[in-house]
Amino acid sequence: MDSIIVRKSRLVGQVELSGAKNSALKLLTASLLTDESVEILRSPNALLDMQVHISMLKKMGKTCIEGGNYLKIEENNTITNELLWSERSIRNSLLILGSLTTRFGEGRVPLPGGCNLGDRKFDLHAMILEQMGAKVWEEEGYLCAKSTGKLKGCDIYLPIRSTGATENAILCGTLAIGRTTVWNPHIRPEILDLIEMLCKMGAMIEVFGQKCIVIDGVERLKGVKHTVVPDNMEAITWAIASVITNGDIEILNFPFEHLEVPLVFLRESGMKFYRGQNSLIVRGGSPYPVEISTGPYPGINSDMQPLFAVYGACSEGESKIVDLRFPGRYGYAEELARMGMRYSMEGDLLKIHGGKPLKGTSVKALDLRAGMAFLLAGLVADGETIIENAWQIERGYENLNEKLMKLIV
Repeated sequence: MDSIIVRKSRLVGQVELSGAKNSALKLLTASLLTDESVEILRSPNALLDMQVHISMLKKMGKTCIEGGNYLKIEENNTITNELLWSERSIRNSLLILGSLTTRFGEGRVPLPGGCNLGDRKFDLHAMILEQMGAKVWEEEGYLCAKSTGKLKGCDIYLPIRSTGATENAILCGTLAIGRTTVWNPHIRPEILDLIEMLCKMGAMIEVFGQKCIVIDGVERLKGVKHTVVPDNMEAITWAIASVITNGDIEILNFPFEHLEVPLVFLRESGMKFYRGQNSLIVRGGSPYPVEISTGPYPGINSDMQPLFAVYGACSEGESKIVDLRFPGRYGYAEELARMGMRYSMEGDLLKIHGGKPLKGTSVKALDLRAGMAFLLAGLVADGETIIENAWQIERGYENLNEKLMKLIV
């Protein structure tokens, strides 16, 4: 979808959370580590990024059977150890490289987004493979890796808490010879979900908080049936939407254990919520200014801060946001200013001067989270809000239009 139109609305009713995209994509990659069947429940198959990844698996020789939120991945024939792919890519291809190399001793995948080997996001993945004994090189738009025999376990010291690098080190370590210890890992619910599924498959993995993850390599991994964790980003989105629209939403399958810290901040900033048996009921409330800084789990995820910015814009007073993980990640603020949000910058500090009514206009979704921030703003703005590049939102929110239509009163 190229664009969507959002109008001022109140949201009331029940909404069921989809499986977390950031978890499901990694589980699909993990299916490459076994020749047995992998069944994934609560799989957000309708998402654009999921469809790209499913197509990638098929391209390598896997058979994928979809049905609603069910996905079965089988290996009926020998799969290839290279991903020959010229269509839309996702950064998950780097994890595919790690999985192929640890299972087959070599792999070849397209460079994601035209990155070069010296780029930081890229370099960590190459570092992991090289430290485990593989040679890594770039060749005609592809990233290649090859090891003599199996990868070898080692101590991997991550210079930054990188989600992707942590995941790749885990995937590589499962079938490596000996013990792999990942120091300074980035622990998040999606990574814990990946570890849980891998352990069901026979992997030997132990987590020591943010200190380290220890993986003892095994000879092979077996098939598995696994349910994806609920999407905590979708959960916090509906919770904020309920407050700013003066709504009444019951969010089913709410992942309380993953959102304890964000909920504390939102409760102290005016959100009124109640805990059901397996749900969060957000009933009204009045948004107060927020002061947050993003940080490692269980803190506030960097992806959440654009949503908190809209919450702050809807409150009377000054809100402050500092993104400690990605300083200066405030490109969305300029677009929100077109809708009437007043803000200022002090170094890496974003100040939002709330209380001024928002007005509908045309805005461009810079990325997934910015796009959803604009949609939230559109639900409280006067007039029509037109969001261009709306396909960005489809990357992370399954069946969004259908869920919204059921809630709008």
